[in-house]
Amino acid sequence: MPDVNHPLWARQLQDGLAAMDLELSPQVQEQLLAFLGLLNKWNRAYNLTAVRDPRDMVSRQLLDSLSILPFIRAERILDVGSGGGLPGIPLAIVFPQRRFTLLDSNGKKTRFLNQCVLELGLTNVEVIHGRAEDCQPDQPFSQITSRAFTALANLVDWCGSLLQEDGEFLAMKGQFPDDEVAALPSGWQLGSHQPLVVPGCSGERHMLILTRVRSSTD
Repeated sequence: MPDVNHPLWARQLQDGLAAMDLELSPQVQEQLLAFLGLLNKWNRAYNLTAVRDPRDMVSRQLLDSLSILPFIRAERILDVGSGGGLPGIPLAIVFPQRRFTLLDSNGKKTRFLNQCVLELGLTNVEVIHGRAEDCQPDQPFSQITSRAFTALANLVDWCGSLLQEDGEFLAMKGQFPDDEVAALPSGWQLGSHQPLVVPGCSGERHMLILTRVRSSTD
């Protein structure tokens, strides 16, 4: 797989991880780069991501996904609207002991995700082809991630039934979406938010944590 050995990627990943104060083993870094190679290869035919310049792929795909590592604490996580596997695949590579479900309604994208699971040997990943509204897991998830998936109101409307009562949405956004926060339906709230710093990425990045509003009797 020639893309894995892109001369820039290994150095960009090492430098980015250092800047983010993240320590990942050489084996994990190698697997992340292998995923990036698959993404670059399949993107040509499947239009998985708008990022096509290899010089931007580490920062805008790997490091951006890894920027939410400190927020991941659940044993079972759903990545909704997973698309090209961001942030689900990088997170699953870093956390092999946690289980990740990747959900997307686009058949081409889920075929790519299944290929990633096969080629990277990801035994902790399940891929589901379907709409969030139609998904019926055996049990709800305690964390649900989304990256540029949809407006926050849609996110909680479509996926609220998939989340545990005390669970949380981890919504990755660019600029802070004041209008979307204001439009959250009753019963949901912005629990907390934090800017994300991603080396090599210009523009704002934010993590928004959404939770259910707890009644005073809970």
